[in-house]
Amino acid sequence: MKQTAFTQIHRQLGAKLIEFGGFEMPVHYSGIIEEHKAVRSSVGVFDVSHMGEIFIKGKDALAFVQRLTTNDASKLSIGKIQYSAMCYPDGGIVDDLLVYRMENYFMLVVNASNLQKDFDWMKSNVGSLQVEVINKSDEFSLLAVQGPQSLATLQKLTDANLSVMPYYTFIQTKLAGVDMIVSRTGYTGEIGFEMYFDSKQSLGEQVWSSVMEAGKEFNIKPIGLGARDTLRLEMGFCLYGNDIDQTTNPLEAGLGWITKLNKGEFIGSDVLQKIQQEKLKRKLVGFIVDEEKAFPRHGYELRSNGAAIGTVTSGTLSPILEKGIGMGYVPTNLSQPETSIEVAIRNKNIKARV
Repeated sequence: MKQTAFTQIHRQLGAKLIEFGGFEMPVHYSGIIEEHKAVRSSVGVFDVSHMGEIFIKGKDALAFVQRLTTNDASKLSIGKIQYSAMCYPDGGIVDDLLVYRMENYFMLVVNASNLQKDFDWMKSNVGSLQVEVINKSDEFSLLAVQGPQSLATLQKLTDANLSVMPYYTFIQTKLAGVDMIVSRTGYTGEIGFEMYFDSKQSLGEQVWSSVMEAGKEFNIKPIGLGARDTLRLEMGFCLYGNDIDQTTNPLEAGLGWITKLNKGEFIGSDVLQKIQQEKLKRKLVGFIVDEEKAFPRHGYELRSNGAAIGTVTSGTLSPILEKGIGMGYVPTNLSQPETSIEVAIRNKNIKARV
């Protein structure tokens, strides 16, 4: 298993470590619910160094990114970021990713568990374009600082005015004395920032301790992958391998807003165009279990009047709502908000609503 610049810190803090995306990563420290609530109410710091960073350079870099991704990268100016996806020729999803428009290249940030697959996919689609596809993942540490007090925490550590950064933008600056890319995106639904910097362990420890010290007055907490998952699920954000994969397309996954079918051809665009014309047969929905303390888990059956209609792609007990929540694909005619469905939990049909 690979380690990050922060692995020793996670051990010292008594984190429960698991294998994720080829890395040894913290799943929780004090407990998922406590960590989740810290991010919702104040601020938390996540080690997400396992994410992949792939650089696209060369005179055809934009044309290549346009061929690969569903969103319209021509709309990006320097310092802007775009949420996007890559599709197979049949419209299935290779991965969802972030596209950063640097001065003379693009940085694509991909999911850890898909890094090698994504890198191979990109290289296999270069064709006659003049581009270099460079995997720089091992060169970066990545911390995410998320929550209502994330801005106040990080502002102490840099001269750059973070409060004027719009959502989905980045700057290159010094923070905690280290040169880095600071972006404002997030996977929690709260205001938050990401910090990309050199993966040397000494720098990682310097940045970590500076951030923890700056956030002390807000009772900052280290946050593991467990709370990262419950936070994104409360927001209805997709997780690759659960809610989206090669058997799902972006239109049925509710990602039509990042699928620009009028931008010109991209891999899978002809099939997606056809799917759009023929109307969707199913849709990814969020649902809530109002009645019982039972909560849905990945793989549980979704039903309507007792008949199977789909499966739960992600499910948990929401720490904020204190109710079961989940996501899953249902027939389009059952996808409207407030539609009653059921989740099969321990041989019982438990009522839920979209």
